[in-house]
Amino acid sequence: MKSPRKTAAFALTSAIAFASLVVQAQNPTPTPPAPGQQTPPNPQAKPTEAPTIRTTVETVVVPVTVKDRAGNLVADLKKDEFRILEDNVEQKIERMINEAYPISMVVLIDNDLGQKDEAQVEPSLVSIIGGLSTSDEAFICRFDQYFHPGQGFTKDQDKLATQLRRTELASHSSTPPSGDPFSGPTINNAPAPGAMPGQGSDTQSLRAIKGQPTKALDDAVYNAAMLLRDRDSLKRRKVILLISDGQNGAKFNTHNYDETLAELLRQGIAVYSVATGSDYFNRKFTRLSKYSHDTGGDIFYGAKQDTFSEFYSRISEEARNQYVLIYSPVGERKVDYHTIEVRARREGLTILAREGYYGGTFATEAPK
Repeated sequence: MKSPRKTAAFALTSAIAFASLVVQAQNPTPTPPAPGQQTPPNPQAKPTEAPTIRTTVETVVVPVTVKDRAGNLVADLKKDEFRILEDNVEQKIERMINEAYPISMVVLIDNDLGQKDEAQVEPSLVSIIGGLSTSDEAFICRFDQYFHPGQGFTKDQDKLATQLRRTELASHSSTPPSGDPFSGPTINNAPAPGAMPGQGSDTQSLRAIKGQPTKALDDAVYNAAMLLRDRDSLKRRKVILLISDGQNGAKFNTHNYDETLAELLRQGIAVYSVATGSDYFNRKFTRLSKYSHDTGGDIFYGAKQDTFSEFYSRISEEARNQYVLIYSPVGERKVDYHTIEVRARREGLTILAREGYYGGTFATEAPK
């Protein structure tokens, strides 16, 4: 009779031997191939990964507004009714999206209007809420010689209404924000000899040339664009609602028109302008018209409080209900800036689209 110790040892040895057989069955030792034969593939062997070839597809996304002769939005166009030319080369439109998008809007209000314009604009501002949906967001800002950002983006319409009701416009340029290097005495828009930054706040001393505008409109638009930089342009319409008389003091801007426009185009921001005053053909509106035209936005000319309220709703409707045309550009790619022209095959329509874009401003993933 075997002892319990020997029986346990035998059982353990048998288990090890059985496990070894199972492992060999699951992972058999490969038989060396006969001379002239190739080694058969091992189905369980991890395949060697081939080098991955990645290509970058440049996708250009172009929001487009279409109006009829009466100024009404046209919403029934099909993809094959559009044509896009980039640098005068016709492009193949791969996809078209025709659905409403939420808006990210910077409301940029001129803080240095004439008294008559101020009296019309200020009470109309709360009407901006009427054109916004609960999925839209807005950021209330003012500008004169300086840029005055508000309290940030919010979708809360009660908060927006409160901010707009409390917005009081000044009929003169305001004092600079704290820390501004030109808040002391100046001569020809530069600190006076011996003056220290932050010394004094005499606004009139900054009016270097009597009778010329001292507002920095270009800088205000540029700063508004910076606020929109982090908003998702694939999921939201990025809009600046610019309410101004159009006056712009070139000497008071850090950024000129071309720099500002380039930033707007890089970010896909459309500027919608509301021009205050009744002289529609006044040259002071040229800046507003150019920003709107070149970015694919629109411009409205207001002379009464009621018209301002109507314009705000129309702007939100236009921005939200645009066609989106998507294509991968073909043709020469030797320059940084590329012109865009959008046409419609149907006659009697007005097309609003940005005039071009800068290389490197493509969508990494086109909207679905």
